[in-house]
Amino acid sequence: MFTAHGAGYVMVNSERYDRSIVVTPGQVLKDWSPQNFDALDETCFEYFLALKPEILLLGTGARQRFPHPRLYQALTAARIGVECMDTPATCRTYNILMAEGRKVVAGILLQG
Repeated sequence: MFTAHGAGYVMVNSERYDRSIVVTPGQVLKDWSPQNFDALDETCFEYFLALKPEILLLGTGARQRFPHPRLYQALTAARIGVECMDTPATCRTYNILMAEGRKVVAGILLQG
């Protein structure tokens, strides 16, 4: 669960992260490559295919931003929903969906 967030960081189960991460109900993955929104490419989204989520929540930093749909076309083709929101909203939404038992994954970009 996300336990806190602020400018330039999130906390998962009380552990602080200052770089982009991927959060699943079972683990925090620190090997996701993009460090900011402008670094997103198709490969960044293909990363999530192996995790097989029902939905990907993309936290885009301090403000909500939307990547071009062609970047996450592989997820759409695999019937994986993609929702983009600012990082605080992503943290809240992830906690709710996870508590409901949904197969949710959050990709958190900490620098817009």
